[in-house]
Amino acid sequence: MRLRAEGLRCEGLGPIDLAVEAGDCLCLSGPSGAGKTRLLRMLADLDPHQGSCYLDGVASARIPPPQWRKQVALLPAESRWWGVSVADHFPTDCLLELSSIDLPDKAWQWHVDRLSSGERQRLALLRVLANQPKVLLLDEPTANLDTRNAERIEALIADYQCNHQAAVIWVSHDAAQIARVSQRQLRIEQGRLLTTSEAAA
Repeated sequence: MRLRAEGLRCEGLGPIDLAVEAGDCLCLSGPSGAGKTRLLRMLADLDPHQGSCYLDGVASARIPPPQWRKQVALLPAESRWWGVSVADHFPTDCLLELSSIDLPDKAWQWHVDRLSSGERQRLALLRVLANQPKVLLLDEPTANLDTRNAERIEALIADYQCNHQAAVIWVSHDAAQIARVSQRQLRIEQGRLLTTSEAAA
């Protein structure tokens, strides 16, 4: 099992058990405020929580937090930027091409301040993939994109998922997108993780 969580909980959320195989995508849906983002942040070990997480059978407690967060990588709904240019946010030996997210090579030198929200989100995904994570935690990664670029991002994630056998947990409110990208679907309601049949009951 690529990623496994047991008894994961914080105030108002959980306990939650889940597991995602290498190469699979689990989609999470649910109403605003139900805890989807908090769950992703707990899995990435960014927020205080109880319970245990395992990557390829190794407990998070045995992996230094910075290394865990590179391997279990969160793409938030709004990414953070700290340098002046796009290139400042990528490793110098980055082999990824901007053409994969429909940007020209000269965009490496663009100032972050000139980027649209959609460009920032596409670059943030590329920045995450540059670390070659084993798990992708995606918080509505196409929410600010038009249809064409959303399709590009879906394709890029699918290629990475397949080629690297990454486990993916993808938060989305788009039922059509969920049907396209996921192998399994779960919902979070009132702090509980439910199957779609349980949520409909």
